[in-house]
Amino acid sequence: MIYLDTSVVLAQLLVEDRRPPEVLWGDSLIASRLLEYETWTRLNARGLAETHGGAATELLARVAMVEMLPPVLSRALEAFPTEVRTLDALHLATIQFLIGARQNVSLATYDERMLRAARALGFPVFDLP
Repeated sequence: MIYLDTSVVLAQLLVEDRRPPEVLWGDSLIASRLLEYETWTRLNARGLAETHGGAATELLARVAMVEMLPPVLSRALEAFPTEVRTLDALHLATIQFLIGARQNVSLATYDERMLRAARALGFPVFDLP
């Protein structure tokens, strides 16, 4: 199972120079419900909701969403081994929750800060080009 960070979803939707490989989309996908909010916030901020909204809805429908449960929120309040931003802390806490629930999950992200934190926590990482 692959945990999607918003950077991967936006790279796919916005056809950036870096794009996730097709093999990623064939795997089981999971993310915090936060992914939906971050994606739409970025699309709205760029004025792209109308042109990219259908693709965003389709892509997000393929992702199993984990609600921001009290244990996840509590973990996000604790220290991390590296400096993280608030939303990254929530994503990392969600991954830790999934791993604690014995889910085999790898993080897919283009965010270097989040990648460093995930590796410091010992989380499996999906290799992105």
